[in-house]
Amino acid sequence: MVKLRLRDNESVNEAVRRFRKLVEHAGVKKEMRKREFYEKPSDIRRRDRRRAEMRARRANQPPELEAT
Repeated sequence: MVKLRLRDNESVNEAVRRFRKLVEHAGVKKEMRKREFYEKPSDIRRRDRRRAEMRARRANQPPELEAT
């Protein structure tokens, strides 16, 4: 949970800006989007497996040579 205390002489706009940063840093927006629609467990596993495969492919690729 994100908590925000107003500072002395802090304007509402500054407080709202600070609140938005706290919410984004805490991952609240990401979690809301994730829970917005139901996703079947098989779809979650498929997505996770594809991400793992992509990570493995990237790890196995030889490093690219820089052109000078």
